Amino acid sequence: MDSGKKVATISIATNEIYRDGKGEKQSETTWHRLVAWGKQADIVESYLKKGSEIAVEGKLTNRSYDDKNGDKQYITEVVVNSLLMLDKNKK
Repeated sequence: MDSGKKVATISIATNEIYRDGKGEKQSETTWHRLVAWGKQADIVESYLKKGSEIAVEGKLTNRSYDDKNGDKQYITEVVVNSLLMLDKNKK
């Protein structure tokens, strides 16, 4: 950022597995946008890669912006307060 503060945005997927009304196993994936600032952004940049398993704690925020066509777009993000890497070191 212009102010010198580091920011990282990533997407994570959560999976829910459940049984439907017929008893058949179903799986649903939902994508979430995360925003990490400062030291959390450093961790994202230095240690995470596609497929990394993480646990996050944060605050849900909603914001809007005007896209290039002038249409208002709404977005929900998780502003990361803490991040825990769950991957084990693979040797």
